[in-house]
This record gives sequence, structure tokens and C-alpha cells, in this order.
Amino acid sequence: MPSSADPRTAPTSGGVQSLERAFDLLERMADAGGEVGLSELSTASGLPLPTIHRLMRTLVACGYVRQQPNRRYSLGPRLIRLGESASRLLGTWARPHLARLVEETGETANMALLDGDEVVYVAQVPSRHSVRMFTEVGRRVLPHTTGVGKALLAQSPDDEVRGLLARTGMPAATEKTITTPDVFLEALARVRESGYAVDDNEQEIGVRCLAVPVPNSPTAAAISISGPAGRVTDAATERIVPLLQEVAAELSLALAATA
Repeated sequence: MPSSADPRTAPTSGGVQSLERAFDLLERMADAGGEVGLSELSTASGLPLPTIHRLMRTLVACGYVRQQPNRRYSLGPRLIRLGESASRLLGTWARPHLARLVEETGETANMALLDGDEVVYVAQVPSRHSVRMFTEVGRRVLPHTTGVGKALLAQSPDDEVRGLLARTGMPAATEKTITTPDVFLEALARVRESGYAVDDNEQEIGVRCLAVPVPNSPTAAAISISGPAGRVTDAATERIVPLLQEVAAELSLALAATA
């Protein structure tokens, strides 16, 4: 049975129960990797099988869920359009906050989400320097190679992180990339202790990135600044990290206000 501490199980005043349950099931499917069986959903949600079966039939009819030949259920293609639109809006909301980072640090600012086993960049405001970093919005990278990936994964239990790393294989982007799970988990422990993550030439030689998670984001998100290693020095880090954390907190409040 789900814990009473799980916010998804809390009743919403004035809500429609069947809608709340349907969205809860979709979120649990996403948490499980996108494909589950009815019995797994029943165990996770605490709902009886007949109720889940009825809700899943409706979601299948609407295209938000698909029933696989093995009788398991997977997230459906109609969710893709919703997700893409939501990501674009998230980037729109984040852009003024990223612009502040660029104004005060001089470096390129990014926002990224964890989508499955990959990091996807959803917003960027570029530096005005002639030598600057550029990451295309929509680009996907493996999280073990990036500062935003570390900031995102630091919020997950170690066993979940190990599972993700086993699936990705941890290929090296540069000779500086961390390629072993134990060393990567040690890096995540440092992120939790310090409150920020560093990509030190791990995605691209000559580039350093500083990243922090966005607290209480409706979906796991992180913001970062990136620039040449000669500019993003240890001295610059001491100045930039508090600003990143301040902007992340402000962005968190902005996202809550739009919910």
C-alpha cells in the first residue's frame, strides 16, 4: 500500500476522483519506466484491480495508454504532444531566470530535465562572449557526462542510479568522463553535501559547467551555467554557485505559481 506521505495519494479538495486516479496511474507508469502490469499498479497505488482495469480501458481508448501483446500496459503516443508542449512552456517560464544568470555571470545558462535515462535541454540563454558554449534546445545527453545530470541524479536513491548507469553503459565523452558507477556515486554524494554539481571537462574538453537542482519542481529539473574552463574557475565557482541556488529557488516559486 502507498505511504500516507505520498502526495499523490492525498485527496484534492473539489477534485474529480476518477481523474485524480487516472493521472496517478500515469505518473506511476512513468516512474516504473513506462510499462507495467495491472497487478504492479494495484500494489503501487492501493487501488483494487477492477478500478484500475476500468481506468486503463478509458486511457487506452483515449490514446494515452497502449495495451501490449503481453497484456502489460505502456504509456501511449498521445502523451508525446502534451509533453512536448509542456516542455516548451517550461522553457518559456525559465528563460527570464536564465537571462538573469547570463547577465550576472556572463556565461551561457541552461535548463534541463531528466527524461527516461537521458538529460534533455529545454531552455538556454547564450552568453554574449564571442567564445561561448552552445547547446541546442532539445539535445539529449547521458546524465553521467554532465553537471545537470549529476544535479538531477543526486536526488535519486543510489540503487536507482546504478540501474540507470547499467542501462546507459557510461560511455566516455572525453578522457575526463566518469565511467564507473562507484566513482559516479561518490560524485553524487559530493553534490548532495555541497548543493551543486560540476562538469569539469567531462562532456567537452575545455568546458566547465556548474549546476543545481530546481527545488520542488513538478518534474525533476536543473539549471546550469557553462563556459570555458579558463573563465569558470574555482574562484568564479564561489561567486556563481550562490547565485545559481538563488535563481533556482526563484524559478521554483515561479513554477509553483503557474501550477
